[in-house]
Amino acid sequence: MSDELLTREEYGAIAADLIYPAAPFIDGKFRAGGGKKFPTVNPASNKPIAQISGANGKDVDLAVKKAREAFDQGHWSKMHPADRKDVMIRLCKLITRNRRELAVMESVDSGKPIADCEQIDIPETIHCIKWHAEAIDKIYDQVAPQSDDHIAMIVREPIGVVAAVLPWNFPLLMMAWKIGPALAAGNSVIVKPAEQTSMTALRLAELASEAGLPRGVLQVLPGLGPDVGEPLGRHMDIDMVSFTGSTETGRLFLKYSAESNLKKVVLECGGKNPAVVLEDAEDLDLVAGHIVNAAFWNMGENCSANSRLIVHEDIKDAMMERILLRTKYWRTGDPLDPVNQLGALVDKDHYKKVSKYLKGGKGVETIVGGKAEGNFVEPTIHDNVKSGDKLAKDEIFGPVLSVITVSSFDEAITEANNTEYGLAASVFTSNTKKALRAAREIKAGTVSVNCYGEGDISTPFGGYKQSGFGGRDNGIHAHDQYTELKTIWIDLSDNAPDESID
Repeated sequence: MSDELLTREEYGAIAADLIYPAAPFIDGKFRAGGGKKFPTVNPASNKPIAQISGANGKDVDLAVKKAREAFDQGHWSKMHPADRKDVMIRLCKLITRNRRELAVMESVDSGKPIADCEQIDIPETIHCIKWHAEAIDKIYDQVAPQSDDHIAMIVREPIGVVAAVLPWNFPLLMMAWKIGPALAAGNSVIVKPAEQTSMTALRLAELASEAGLPRGVLQVLPGLGPDVGEPLGRHMDIDMVSFTGSTETGRLFLKYSAESNLKKVVLECGGKNPAVVLEDAEDLDLVAGHIVNAAFWNMGENCSANSRLIVHEDIKDAMMERILLRTKYWRTGDPLDPVNQLGALVDKDHYKKVSKYLKGGKGVETIVGGKAEGNFVEPTIHDNVKSGDKLAKDEIFGPVLSVITVSSFDEAITEANNTEYGLAASVFTSNTKKALRAAREIKAGTVSVNCYGEGDISTPFGGYKQSGFGGRDNGIHAHDQYTELKTIWIDLSDNAPDESID
């Protein structure tokens, strides 16, 4: 995918010609929803893009009925693995063919920089779906070690009807993280996109139908949480919910499961992730690049963002000098202008939340940024933050970096773990033993060493503590969580069981 970026004017022309999908996609076609209409707004301009026809509980019931029918009929769930793979590969080709349209739609709808949409989100969406498609006919089941008189087969079966509830920060990519493994396993999937960013999910469902996915296998229900999310969570005929979003909402899905049919629930929730820079870190210019990217990429609207910099006092001044230098080059502005690294926050409500953290507070020094206008927030760095401060504890989900100074390795690890979250962390050191000790002692699902990263499609992604529950995205581990394990026990013996007669 080597297309060069276009100009602001060219992206604007594409945006002006887009046809925005604005209704639920149920049973292979768009149809008006029975819920409230709500606007989807361009966060860069605060102007409405379209009025979305929202779904409601009746639409949820219809979608679940069609999903169950499709699953039981077996047109997808019992399709030969190689044939399922072919359909998903065709979907990847259609996404590739329509990649520029999808990138612009994503940018306009979410405020994400167009360069990120073109160069990261769309390619990674394709790669995720393709990776799980290619795994379909390469995952083997097992035979357990038994005696000569028995065979015990351990097989995977699709779990059934899956509800995937998406966040607004990576609309297409998070949809791929859910539907890639869920469809590969043979499930029927109902997607509830975030109400702020519904349109690329609807367009992707349309492309999936065009690729040959049977009716009812992939459906998309835009709408508000009480109208769609809660009915999905409580539905007695949904077998699993996979949710990415806030810890607060994740708790609700556990409650809905407990109060309905004990459906399986997988949660990927919040993070307050540390970047630990020890006194022996090398190549501080490289470290600074990783720190700035980890804090400000995607406007900080990233659950794995390194929003806490825990830096040793002996190296702090040199580290901060380099971080401030690199922060200057992170431009904030029109998301459709490819020269900008930062676009707009997703909506006014989120802007108001983030704005509360732009002033440092007592004892805290704001050393860069702190300004905001419209839904645009400058990269902001606060120094002299203490572990008990809200800046060190709250998941801000904006371009705000809090700097905490430490004087030892043990203090750094204690600070890193001083959070209710445990999603990701980064450690920078030239000492291999310290790197491994830190990676083992930090309570997080992903720990990167001498870089910022989340791993890749082959590595599981999820969190400790209040960052996650029930499973992981990505890798074979994600594929497995959308299946049930079944043991088939076969007796080969000719002998009847012993019977004692009194």
